This record gives sequence, C-alpha cells and structure tokens, in this order.
Amino acid sequence: MKKHDEKFDKKEKDLENALRRALADYQNLEKRIAEEKSSWVRSANKDLILRLLPGLDSLLLAEKHTDDEGVKVSIDHFLDIFRKEGVEKIETIGREFNPNLMEAISTREGEEGIVLEEIKVGYMLKGEVIRPAQVVVGKETN
Repeated sequence: MKKHDEKFDKKEKDLENALRRALADYQNLEKRIAEEKSSWVRSANKDLILRLLPGLDSLLLAEKHTDDEGVKVSIDHFLDIFRKEGVEKIETIGREFNPNLMEAISTREGEEGIVLEEIKVGYMLKGEVIRPAQVVVGKETN
C-alpha cells in the first residue's frame, strides 16, 4: 500500500509540475500575442501617418500662398490628430544640424553647422524618426 501511495504522490507532483509549466507557457503566449498586436498597431499607425504626410505638406505649402482660414483649420486639425497619435515635428531652424534627425539638402553661407532653412518638415513618432527634416545648413566661407 505504501508503494502505491508513493507512486500516487509522484504522479500527482508530476501532474502539478506539468500544469505549472502549461500555465507558464500559456501566460508567455498571451504576453507574446499582446506584444505582437501592439507592434502591428504601431506599424499600421506609422504607415498611415506616412501616407498622410504629403497631404499635410500640400496644406503647409498652400498656407504660404493664401490667407484662406479653411487651410489653417485643416492644418490645425491634421496636427491635432498627429499630436494625439504621438507625432512630433522635428525642430530645425537655428539649431545645430543633427544627421540623425535631418537630411542636408544643401549648404549656404552662414554659421557653420547651423540649420538656416527648412525645405521639408521632419517628424518623429513616439521618439522614432519617421521622416527626417530636409534642411539647408550653414557653411562658413573664408
């Protein structure tokens, strides 16, 4: 009878261990699925934002050539939505050129290494550059 009890106890412990491992595997699977889903959503948001940026660029260009209040309202609407999604404009004018955030389109006489003009606005999404700013950088001439 004692041998039977020992066998039963061993089997019970084996089953408990198997159950613990199965539960741990399941929890790890749930965590991995949640991470993959989050990654997929971030990627989809990034792709959508990148497709919308040319529309915003057009509105920003139009704003330079018109006083139409509708254009300004549309720009503000775009920027508000982008801000809520974690999109930030990369600040460039008067700042030191940063190749991680900016793309130098050309140089012009001016303070060495300082951004003089912004050709195209750059954006970051939750800390990641999704489009570098295109800029003109100062270059000292002798």
